[in-house]
Amino acid sequence: MPVQQSVITAEIERWPETALTRELARHPAFVNRDVFPIIADRLTQKQLFDKLGLATAPWQLLTSADEWSGIFDRLGELAIIKRRVGGYDGRGQWRLRADETGQLPDDCYGECIVERGIHFSGEVSLVGARAHDGSTVFYPLTHNLHQDGILRTSVAFPQANAEQQEQAESMLSAIMQALNYVGVMAMECFITSEGLLINELAPRVHNSGHWTQNGASISQFELHLRAITGLPLPAPVINAPSVMINLIGSELNYDWLKLPLVHLHWYDKAVRPGRKVGHLNLTDSDTSRLSTTLEALSPLLPGEYASGIIWAQSKLK
Repeated sequence: MPVQQSVITAEIERWPETALTRELARHPAFVNRDVFPIIADRLTQKQLFDKLGLATAPWQLLTSADEWSGIFDRLGELAIIKRRVGGYDGRGQWRLRADETGQLPDDCYGECIVERGIHFSGEVSLVGARAHDGSTVFYPLTHNLHQDGILRTSVAFPQANAEQQEQAESMLSAIMQALNYVGVMAMECFITSEGLLINELAPRVHNSGHWTQNGASISQFELHLRAITGLPLPAPVINAPSVMINLIGSELNYDWLKLPLVHLHWYDKAVRPGRKVGHLNLTDSDTSRLSTTLEALSPLLPGEYASGIIWAQSKLK
């Protein structure tokens, strides 16, 4: 086992149950040891938002099929059901209307929350970090495109919408301070006419922050390590727009690297449908050059990437 001077962190809030992970999860050197169970359970995560008075979709615990009539009366015509624990990239989630509730597996009752389906104009995420002394730093808000519940493409700019950035930083700061959290945390939000609504938290480095590897003076990975080890935590400098494209179930293609703006990050995993196996980062101060590179990249990727590339190009205009 690690000595007392070690620092233990985690890259995901759910891990296999083994003798080693049980020891690590209760080890005093595990930073944020008591925070992970709160955020890993969507019930306690939602309860935290309500306790802090932070904007999130109206919700309730789903305990019985007898509740459906009241749920639709209270939450509206579209219900989003999410497993309390586990489920990500669209797994363990359902979008149901009143005549579709029979599709829900029986084991969901008591193990899921149900939220109101939100009308939103876009999705953004905020990645930030908190030091042991309580100070915080943040990256600009990242615009995200999800398809079938999985992140496909992200776009970030040196300057985000000031009002949205201020609201997001205020909310994430409140969460990290309330939990006495140290390290990088990500917060996914919906953009609505009333402002930002929190969707979910991730107590770790986040897929939507991968652009920082090539688009920021300090990547989210380095920022996390700085925070948990007590190293200086200056605000990262972002000088140019960035685009991140998730590689999902696609074979490695070195032709991507023929384009000078493309940075390849390959995870060396077995390629399977729906599995994130890498990502491409593009960063440049000239948005037209970024857009042109995306245009050249499109035929080098399977057809399902085209809509994400078009979406990114629209953000760069």
